[in-house]
Amino acid sequence: MKTLEKEILTMPRIGDNAPDFEALTTHGKLKFSDFADGKWVILFSHPADFTPVCTTELTGFANRKDEFEKLNTKLMGLSIDSIHSHLAWVNNVKEKTGVYFDFPIIADIDMKVAKLYGMLQPNESKTAAVRAVFFIDPLLKIALIMYYPLNIGRNMDEILRALTALQVSNEHKVALPLNWKKGDKVIVPPPKTLKQMEARIEEDSLEKVDFYLARKELKLN
Repeated sequence: MKTLEKEILTMPRIGDNAPDFEALTTHGKLKFSDFADGKWVILFSHPADFTPVCTTELTGFANRKDEFEKLNTKLMGLSIDSIHSHLAWVNNVKEKTGVYFDFPIIADIDMKVAKLYGMLQPNESKTAAVRAVFFIDPLLKIALIMYYPLNIGRNMDEILRALTALQVSNEHKVALPLNWKKGDKVIVPPPKTLKQMEARIEEDSLEKVDFYLARKELKLN
């Protein structure tokens, strides 16, 4: 088996510690754990600078950066391009559209970080990172992973929805149903003992389909 394929087989999974690294970025050399600094991080890869789909995606991240900041979340991009390419692309997009990619973008020329995070998938491309999105919590645990192929752009609404859902679930210890969005009812964890089941059956403050499926209102800021 080829070395790259072996590395991908050991790619991080949900619940794993996010691999730490040092890398050259458009903000200078950064160590990931220092950059995170106790906040949530969205670490995302794109295939290449100066390409149309990637330009729309990073524009989307830049345009909604304030929303991520309100969710105590930092952004960090990556592609297998040089720092000079990154800087030229950032400047070009700012000149042409007025949008400024002011979050750090990793220059992963040696593919070190892309391999560490399984962003290289050989059956898609051996030289360009797929459109991966890693949601990393303040304890540097991987909370959610999304992968998109090279030819399909991501959905920024879904990324923000998923991030909000993760934070609500973590803080309030609840589960969230299909298509949940802020303001919707949440799912109360099901009972785990007969005593808890009996108490749930008698509980009147919840919206119950049955004892194992119950919802409640949750007041959020």
